[in-house]
Amino acid sequence: MAAVLAANLAAAPAWAADQPLYGPPAAWVDVAPIPPTPKEEDATALQVLLDDHQSRLDPAGDAFYARRVLRIAKPEGLANVKSLGTIWSPETEGVTFHTLAIIRDGKVIDLLADRKAMLVLRRETNLEQASLDGRITASRQIDGLQVGDILDFAYTKTRNDPVLQGHSFDVEQLGLPGVIGRYRISVSWPKADHVVWKTTPGFGDPKETTAGGRVTLSLDKTDVLAPKAPIGAPLRFRRVGLFEATSFRNWSEVSKLMAPLFAKAAQISPDSPIKAEVQAIAQQTTDPKARAFAALQLVENKTRYFFLGMGEGGYVPADADDTWARRFGDCKAKTALLLAILKELNVPAEPVLVNLNAGDGIDELPPALAAFNHVLVRVKIDGKSYWLDGTRTGDTNPESMHAPPYKWGLPVRAEGANLEQIVEPQITVPTTATVVHLDASKGLEELAPARITVTYSGILAIQMRSTVARSPRADIERGFRQTYSNAATGMQIDQVTWSDDPKRDLFTVVMSGTDDMDWRLNPDLGIREFRLGQGVAPRPFPKRDPGPNQDAPFAIAYPSFSRTKTEIVLPDGGKGFSVRGPTGVAHVAGFEIASGSSLQGDVASFTVDQQSVTPEISAVDAQAANHEIRKLRDVDSLVRAPARS
Repeated sequence: MAAVLAANLAAAPAWAADQPLYGPPAAWVDVAPIPPTPKEEDATALQVLLDDHQSRLDPAGDAFYARRVLRIAKPEGLANVKSLGTIWSPETEGVTFHTLAIIRDGKVIDLLADRKAMLVLRRETNLEQASLDGRITASRQIDGLQVGDILDFAYTKTRNDPVLQGHSFDVEQLGLPGVIGRYRISVSWPKADHVVWKTTPGFGDPKETTAGGRVTLSLDKTDVLAPKAPIGAPLRFRRVGLFEATSFRNWSEVSKLMAPLFAKAAQISPDSPIKAEVQAIAQQTTDPKARAFAALQLVENKTRYFFLGMGEGGYVPADADDTWARRFGDCKAKTALLLAILKELNVPAEPVLVNLNAGDGIDELPPALAAFNHVLVRVKIDGKSYWLDGTRTGDTNPESMHAPPYKWGLPVRAEGANLEQIVEPQITVPTTATVVHLDASKGLEELAPARITVTYSGILAIQMRSTVARSPRADIERGFRQTYSNAATGMQIDQVTWSDDPKRDLFTVVMSGTDDMDWRLNPDLGIREFRLGQGVAPRPFPKRDPGPNQDAPFAIAYPSFSRTKTEIVLPDGGKGFSVRGPTGVAHVAGFEIASGSSLQGDVASFTVDQQSVTPEISAVDAQAANHEIRKLRDVDSLVRAPARS
């Protein structure tokens, strides 16, 4: 019995380790022969002969075998493979290198023979972004590589994260450039386990088989091109060539998994110094919305953001008291701190998992904790949701607690919860409102005093406050002068000032200088004109190449709202001058564009409000909109001087 146990232990994978292991693949891995070079016209400099991924999912821990075989077809390919390696989290993952070799003229040069050449570092590449993840990098410099060489690289990464409680997740992508000689995936799991999987367009149709008590899903293609995402489409349509598998049965299981972690972290001790902060807020107001915003400002202003991903930090939030004591935390820690404060203030709140950049279409993916990379706090007052993100800084207006742009969120509840759609509200105040004032009253030949006023609101106002707080004034002034001065048009900015209106969440920058206005002679009319440029219109939509989701809608920048106004004070009280420009409201390409051109007394005015009204439009409507966009751009705005000028 002891001999059998020892043999089993020796065969068991190293689930977590801070140093890589070296050896052959496990018995479950099917090591493929190196396929011939794919036939490809105008081959890429680095040809992919084999892209092979085999995963073994199990409640005791998952193992992922990966192998790539590359051929250096052109000298340019040498620059793309200076080194090879992988990254892992030593608390929950381990790595075993199987092969790293150069094959030249049929001879194998083993680059793993010299173990000392494998550089193992805890690199921490994101310290400047306030992130400490504890991950380890192992990489090997590829010495002596030549054109025509074949590079063979294979390793297995194991994972066993106790926080996941035996749940598995795998994602694969058919995404390498050029023709791939052979692309293969194989994912297996115990027959008794519940695993759901999904592919996106362009990946292919895996085949499912059962043998030896395990279910295996496999896909094997030769001479295959990776699918290209449709340009301009919403993210859910740009997920092409993907495969995902998960052992979570539904989103409610993910919600339940995280609930006790946040419930524990949000507990504070009876003598916690947080209680004094809570008492100060409670004395200021009894209004739950005002209390929620005060709690948000407290966390924003008195704890800085810093991500700790080591140990359990990837998924487990730090305790609220610990976060307050060290005055920093990541999104999980700040969420737990907010929950603790709001609980003391009798404001009902819950954590909600979101994805910062890839929320669109999460509802179409298999349920998995890996779908999320951020967490917020939601407060419900009189049936309305308010959203608090403790990682933000500089919020000065309670209206900033509106729904965020993350599309979908998963409430974290002990009883579980399903995904909920997050609908970002339309913007009612322009995020940028620009007024250009030119004083040509002294004559067309004189330099015109110029003033440009830019008012930022919402998130842009917050960003400006942050910029002003952390940057030298001279640098900010220089940046605005360089941005708005234009030798081609004659605009010269000399002075920059700014002011803040935190109650209305506005930040205003005022730039003053001169403009050498270009009053050009129109030879056909014999009069002088000042042109403001082409009409304002959205960008045209490109024509898509054939491929998956070719007919997907086009994404619109939503919500968005900008306002521009140009005022020109004319000489002689404006007598004899005239204006031409767009006037009215146009609905095109998902935008409402309201324009106005007028001459009142001695002031010529041109205004444009551009506001998106929908997050996306159909491909058919987009192509039809291109004609309207061209028409709008052809309508210029100008001021005409009288014949004597």
